[in-house]
Amino acid sequence: MKLPQIVPSEDWLAAHQKLLAKEKEATRARDALAVERRRQPMVLIDKDYVFEGPTGKARLLDMFDGRCQLCCSTSCSPLTSTAGRQPDAPGLTTDQGETFGLSVFLRDADKICPTYFMTSRGVEALGPTWTFLDLTPLGRKENWEDSPAGYPQTPPYEWWRRHDEYKATVT
Repeated sequence: MKLPQIVPSEDWLAAHQKLLAKEKEATRARDALAVERRRQPMVLIDKDYVFEGPTGKARLLDMFDGRCQLCCSTSCSPLTSTAGRQPDAPGLTTDQGETFGLSVFLRDADKICPTYFMTSRGVEALGPTWTFLDLTPLGRKENWEDSPAGYPQTPPYEWWRRHDEYKATVT
């Protein structure tokens, strides 16, 4: 694997400042998307959804707990995907399903409107794993990334596993 060029600190700082300007531009673009998202039209949910939880049945309306906004995530957070593998945490597991996503709702009295829904790569910015990997020199090591020749790459999501899919290890 051929690593990036090693340069004097002044050259690195100049390149870093150019990159930082682009990162600030991306932040402003993300802020503009948030403005559009807040103005997106909504649809009214006309079904009384009931869910089964650890304390019994709950209506979607109940999940707001008196608040006007609700974010629901089926996540693969570092906690849920790795905590169950810890030998000192037996019995700590999660039923996280096969995918992850985010739904956002707005409530007005007893009216509920879904305002946002996203899965897969659209949700990853909410979790630190992908954000940290994107800051590293090797990135995610996935073949969709534009990486220098010789950098290790695999198909997306092939390298990671849910907590119960890793081989058992003794520590």
